[in-house]
Amino acid sequence: WTATGEGEDSFEGADRASGASKWTGSRVDLVFGSNSQLRAIAEEYASDAGGTELMLEQFAAGWTTVMNNDLF
Repeated sequence: WTATGEGEDSFEGADRASGASKWTGSRVDLVFGSNSQLRAIAEEYASDAGGTELMLEQFAAGWTTVMNNDLF
């Protein structure tokens, strides 16, 4: 992976055998791809097997908890 922009926020991955440009990604893409725990969470929420509903339910539960902790 090599930086392609001046701000070094976009990167380009090359095929090792041919050297041809094969992938592009942002700094965030590389962080999520290299951290196994973050990647597992992202894949679960992105899955077609109810990932969107799961994320919404868990976000709402967390938001409710945070807001209720500020009541007293």
